[in-house]
Amino acid sequence: MSRRPPLGQHFLRDPKLLTQIVDALEPAPGDVVLEIGAGQGSLTEQLLARGLRVIAMEKDRRLAKDCRLRIADCGLGNAEVVQGDALRLDWHALIESKPTNPQSAIRNPQFKVVGNIPFAITSPLIDKALTPPLPERIVFLVQREVADRLAARPGSRAYGALSVGVQATCRVERLFGVRAGAFHPAPKVASALVRLTPRSDPLVAPAELRAFRAFVTACFTRRRKQLRNVVIAATGRPAPAVLAGLAQLGLDPAARPETLTPEQFVRLWRW
Repeated sequence: MSRRPPLGQHFLRDPKLLTQIVDALEPAPGDVVLEIGAGQGSLTEQLLARGLRVIAMEKDRRLAKDCRLRIADCGLGNAEVVQGDALRLDWHALIESKPTNPQSAIRNPQFKVVGNIPFAITSPLIDKALTPPLPERIVFLVQREVADRLAARPGSRAYGALSVGVQATCRVERLFGVRAGAFHPAPKVASALVRLTPRSDPLVAPAELRAFRAFVTACFTRRRKQLRNVVIAATGRPAPAVLAGLAQLGLDPAARPETLTPEQFVRLWRW
């Protein structure tokens, strides 16, 4: 621990917090869990102690090797440590390579995702985690501001395109904050734990998600403008058509985009 982590990692070692992270997964024995960024294996050990089957990804070659050795020394089985970049690895292929029940013909096992996420790649990792087939549950330790944006409600300062895009497919819970001193080395920002549970009735289909997010992002680039002007700019439609459409949808043309719920954004996008 005297050496600076080569990839700028911040390791969480507090046993109480690690237990709370595992609890947030609502684990059941035999669950398949993908762990992003195994690091020194502290969270991996906690997952294995609950009887879970863990596939842990770690980009740092040295840490991946050390994590394998630590798990072996502790006599913990039912784990695989994969050295590689979580953004580039095929998560579903890793899961299917070792099915929970070798006798089962089902090749789409339920799984959960957990990780202490590097701040610089939080959004890409969330996008990847929400790529079908979706996990049963996602628990991420992220920068506090990102957690606030994910869980933000319409009309709040933190509410934006990220809030709408994720809430259209998931139930978002900001569980608790984590102080910087809980990590070694301590980061310059505070963190928070969030839980994403994919909706059984998503507002948009997976194939529509990219186009929907692009529309929402275009709207929020003009978040302080009136809705009629935002829609005119985002769609290129003439003002009379836009006003008629907003009236049909029951939306106030003078409202701001930041006041619309995800459901309202979906109706507007489909129009």
